[in-house]
Amino acid sequence: MESDSLSVVIPVYNEEENITPLLEQLRKALADWPAKVEILVVDDGSTDATLELLKRAQASDPRIRIAHFRRNLGQTAAMEAGFHLVKGRAVVTLDGDLQNDPAEIPRLARLLVNFDVVCGIRSRRQDTWWKRRSSRIANGFRNWATGDDIVDTGCTLKAYRRECVERLELYNGMHRFLPTLLKMRGYRVTQVPVSHHPRRAGKAKYDTWRRLKKGLADVWAVRWMKKNWIAYEGVLEMVETPEKIGVRNQEPA
Repeated sequence: MESDSLSVVIPVYNEEENITPLLEQLRKALADWPAKVEILVVDDGSTDATLELLKRAQASDPRIRIAHFRRNLGQTAAMEAGFHLVKGRAVVTLDGDLQNDPAEIPRLARLLVNFDVVCGIRSRRQDTWWKRRSSRIANGFRNWATGDDIVDTGCTLKAYRRECVERLELYNGMHRFLPTLLKMRGYRVTQVPVSHHPRRAGKAKYDTWRRLKKGLADVWAVRWMKKNWIAYEGVLEMVETPEKIGVRNQEPA
């Protein structure tokens, strides 16, 4: 996919301390990408200076596109909006807090030559003990309940072929199950280690305990969807009416 256009989707909420250095790192990381690049930032109703800083950056870099929610709707909504707005054939998502490394983007996008979805696995994760522990519990429970093997569903750094996500309709919290939902549809999913950094500024916008409870509850919805998914693509064929040979309308004598 290295010769294909690339879209980077970044959902952000109140990241005024991180947005400018993030965009600078993105410029460096994508400088050598040989095709067209867009940086689509979805501002999830920020109440700080995030949107204003984005507008300033956009004035000097036409690759930056901004989508703005007038109120906070959550990460799933921001992700879905980004998927529906992107123009690139390769789509990479990452968080806006600089914990995901923009330098990883070209490597993940290139892997789309052989796969439809590439999921990052945060190696040496730079989070609190409680966040790491809760993620292990949630990931293990999800995989047990859904019969899947996704190691790190909470890692936002992922790459997709656009056709996998451009028509997705997601419900609140379902962005955590994207690899499973796409595997249900027959897409090829792989997982690779990616670097991870500690949050340098600002604070996490999501309560870990509330997110854990919501994620565990959502598992049953995904389990039901997977059990009842109708995969007809491999058995569907069109039966066309044979053309009538030798039968023509006759002009009256």
